[in-house]
Amino acid sequence: MSPKIHSLFAKQMGISLEYQAIEVPLDKLGPYVTLFSSEGGKGLNITIPFKENAYLLCTDLTKRAKESGSVNTIKFDEKTKIIGDTTDGQGLLNDLIKNYNISLKEKTILILGAGGTVRSIIQRLISEEIKEIVIVNRTVSRAKDLEKKFNNKINIKAYSYEALPRHAFNLIINATSLSLSSKIPLVSKEIINKNTFCYDLMYSNNETIFTKWAIENGAMRAVDGLGMLVEQAAESFFIWHGVKPDTAKVISALKNY
Repeated sequence: MSPKIHSLFAKQMGISLEYQAIEVPLDKLGPYVTLFSSEGGKGLNITIPFKENAYLLCTDLTKRAKESGSVNTIKFDEKTKIIGDTTDGQGLLNDLIKNYNISLKEKTILILGAGGTVRSIIQRLISEEIKEIVIVNRTVSRAKDLEKKFNNKINIKAYSYEALPRHAFNLIINATSLSLSSKIPLVSKEIINKNTFCYDLMYSNNETIFTKWAIENGAMRAVDGLGMLVEQAAESFFIWHGVKPDTAKVISALKNY
């Protein structure tokens, strides 16, 4: 999907570019990034599970990348610097606030999963006057690591699925990849009520199994992550080209694609 998104951005802005999806072994990320730069590459997007590895190999990091410990966007400069940034968190907030008119002030947020994308999301949520963030993850130690990393900046708590409090949240973000295998996280329906907005980072031509489950259990609304994908891509596009495309037009085009 990303090549299509950047192709639409480029056409909209009158920019010539080549953007391809390339699969690289996890232990070969560093050599590939160096090779790509030496062959004239200008930038890269990094996907799961490479985001924390990418953070470690960058020579320079933006403030938000440093704070999150995650990189999904790399830019090369003429001095061979590898500049790392993260646009995931901003992409999610842009989608929630701009496209769905969601206010996050004083809201309780449950995040399912604790991967590199979650680091970027939490980093960006810090400035939104959130009441509380709760993280639940199958490997509890990863959730606890995030609690430790951010607990001096925001009210954040980590739990196992078994210990997760059974009360409703204002916003639930499914940051697991379970929807891709048609599975639901092991959570109680008690985390949802009529005021709960549910967001699945995965996306589908129809509804995801998580958004379907959320609506069936009384959520106010449940949406997939297509908007976030486009919004974070627009942030990356700006990093590389210095211009921001119209994301609404691209989201609309992709929904009809």
